[in-house]
Amino acid sequence: MALFPRDDPTGERLVKSADTAMYRAKELGRNRYEFFTAEMNARVENQLVLEAALRRAVEAGEFLLHFQPRVSALNRAVVGVEALLRWRHPERGLVSPADFIPLLEETNLIVPVGAWVLDTACRQAREWRDGGLPLRMSVNISSRQFRSELLVQTVASALQSSGLEPELLELELTESLLIENTESAISIMTRFKKLGVMVSIDDFGTGYSSFSYLKQFPIDFLKVDRTFIRDLARNPKDAAIVEAIAALARSLGIGLIAEGVEEIHQAEYLRTCYCTEMQGWLFGRAVPAEEFPSLVARIVEPQALQLRA
Repeated sequence: MALFPRDDPTGERLVKSADTAMYRAKELGRNRYEFFTAEMNARVENQLVLEAALRRAVEAGEFLLHFQPRVSALNRAVVGVEALLRWRHPERGLVSPADFIPLLEETNLIVPVGAWVLDTACRQAREWRDGGLPLRMSVNISSRQFRSELLVQTVASALQSSGLEPELLELELTESLLIENTESAISIMTRFKKLGVMVSIDDFGTGYSSFSYLKQFPIDFLKVDRTFIRDLARNPKDAAIVEAIAALARSLGIGLIAEGVEEIHQAEYLRTCYCTEMQGWLFGRAVPAEEFPSLVARIVEPQALQLRA
């Protein structure tokens, strides 16, 4: 909604203001209305500036990857790593992923950037493997990428060009994109499995879970959302949910990964559940590739964590 003459005395600009308010209402969940405000204009202008900067970033190679370790719940050995996209703006420095990844999705730039992430992550995993650090590399796949007809080919090309073994690549998919079109999702995931790569469902338990769909998907891991891990020791309901997901994973014969592990008591509790791997600040934050080997060395030192049996 835009009001005359408060928001603008001219018809053309008044309609444009109402259009801005409409898009804001859609962002906030649809089935609602919003009144136009001057702040909305500033927000739109900021997004346009950011979008133009993102397009330049693709050309200028301003994107980079940081890597966060994933450890075995059994013995705390580093068994995997997640590749996380970062943007180093020439003036603003590192931009928060929350500020630019939704815009990458919205503008469809996520498809070429996602292809770069896959290729770069596979090459890095191959380099570490050749250096005696064979870790499973986890890469997030967005909904836009998943709907792209070229995704499976992009994954195959990244494996071929890097020379990485398929079993050392894990693709993380969210629940929501899997249930948008179940038949198509199963077909794509089956093609992933034919390539030999691992597949996990990210943010599991955040509202889209459907066991009837889950049994159809060829997956290797469930990744428990961090919201259930945060208050694990203080909230019995969170603990009950984690235990239920653990029982589900065990019955389906798939691995369970807990993300957002920040405290020792969380790790200790998860060790008593059917949890195969853990990831979080307790073991290390995401770091640039050149810092990752030394982070792994610190994690495996006996005195680094008070988590040994």
